[in-house]
Amino acid sequence: MSSAGSLQRVLLVHNAYQQRGGEDAVVESELALLRQHGHEVQTYFRHNDEVRGQSPAGLALQAVWSRRTVQDLSSLIQRDRPDVIHVHNTLPLVSPAVFWVAHRHRIPVVMTLHNFRLLCPQAMLLREGRVCEDCVGRSPWPAVVHGCYRGSRAQTAVVSAMLGVHRALGTWQRRVSRYIALNEFARQKYIEGGLPAERIVLKPNFVDLPRPPELERSGVLFVGRLSEEKGVRTLIEAAQALPPGLLVTVVGDGPLRPLVEAHPRLRYLGPQAPDAVQAQMAAAQLLLVPSIWFENFPRTIVEAFACGLPVIASRLGALPELVEPGSTGDLVEPGDGQALAACIQRHLAHAGALAQMGRQARRHYELHWSASRNYETLIRIYESLDVA
Repeated sequence: MSSAGSLQRVLLVHNAYQQRGGEDAVVESELALLRQHGHEVQTYFRHNDEVRGQSPAGLALQAVWSRRTVQDLSSLIQRDRPDVIHVHNTLPLVSPAVFWVAHRHRIPVVMTLHNFRLLCPQAMLLREGRVCEDCVGRSPWPAVVHGCYRGSRAQTAVVSAMLGVHRALGTWQRRVSRYIALNEFARQKYIEGGLPAERIVLKPNFVDLPRPPELERSGVLFVGRLSEEKGVRTLIEAAQALPPGLLVTVVGDGPLRPLVEAHPRLRYLGPQAPDAVQAQMAAAQLLLVPSIWFENFPRTIVEAFACGLPVIASRLGALPELVEPGSTGDLVEPGDGQALAACIQRHLAHAGALAQMGRQARRHYELHWSASRNYETLIRIYESLDVA
């Protein structure tokens, strides 16, 4: 399907984060993609900057059931009568009330599972630097005990209450027409956690980037949030083990920024605009993704492949689905900086093979992760929807 067809009107719903991240970029990309293909796209966007000044009790109630969402969306639906509602993030301002509003108005609704929030209040299945699945398929009480969400038992209790209430109401089981998982690993994890298997379909992330020019490449690159789960300490250990003179260029920001800025083997550029990031990717030989959590589908890998840049990633979660050793990059054990350094040196010593992996990465992007492929998949999902 190459045009809007019968699914002309789409309503996108998203609660944006205070620190802009991959999910926000995906929403913006899908919005542009749908409009490019002739859809009338309306949006219901909230932003977490709105939480400033709100009382904790009021915010907690909103996270479970937002009266404003019910009122706003009811008015939007009556005015625009969308053919489908596509939900991304609902925490904390939108709330799962969106699914009940859609059901009341007989509008099919799809939700993209960007992270593991419906299984884990903290959303990453990570605790104290290690993978944790204590709440998968169970009550999220362990997360409250450990204060997994933002290090706060009170805030974790709010998210856990939202999950528990809507499990009891049957929201996740009966009020979502279709879930979009970004990879098979995540799909299986959600099935394990209790979502109906027949309602979970696959659609990867995408970017729309032209083939990069053939340039002389050099160096190693890291792009991402400078935080524990992204494997920044592993990155620092690897950089320390590399030969003198071989620096790792780092793009991003986050709580571990001071460690990165202070390290003599890291060339820190700070946060960069998308065009600048892509320019770095088009000039580098390797991208590093040393994450220690179950990454869902990092856009940085999609961007790297689009730029013809091979990736060394952790052998963890969905990453082995995305990076094929010897073809589009390589895999190393998570948390092992020495192994990462050895892998980097091994590939840099074979520039010709590395360049060939870059060409294969671009080919993989064109076949699986391009905008045109993604649009075809998205429309097939929309066409399959029934009212939940």
